[in-house]
Amino acid sequence: MAVELKILAWSCVLLLIHIFAAAHIKTRQYGTKWNMGARDEELPPLDPVGGRLVRAQANFLETYPIAIILLLGVVIADRTSGMTALGGWLWLGARAVYLPLYGLGVPAVRTLVYLASLVGLGLVFQAFMG
Repeated sequence: MAVELKILAWSCVLLLIHIFAAAHIKTRQYGTKWNMGARDEELPPLDPVGGRLVRAQANFLETYPIAIILLLGVVIADRTSGMTALGGWLWLGARAVYLPLYGLGVPAVRTLVYLASLVGLGLVFQAFMG
């Protein structure tokens, strides 16, 4: 199996971690009744950590389709290489580190980690287009 497909499989785990981290904080703030309900009511703003986790999840989802397309694309096009594996792992590792950094409110390092994830995608893109 191509390494890039393994990276995509692990990225699904990371997506679930994003979802459950945000949902856990929301449930802690709004209660189990809210979690199990229709969620139609107006709610007060999330506390800072909850807000950051929700934004981190949204940020992940903004670039996730790009990662999926690129990583699947290199496998389908038979353009996998050490560079695409490196790029994929760099992207996934950076995205995994990004979540706790954002949740803890670490500003500058978080941005550098995000940029590292984009470099990883760039490596995959370069191989895909090369």
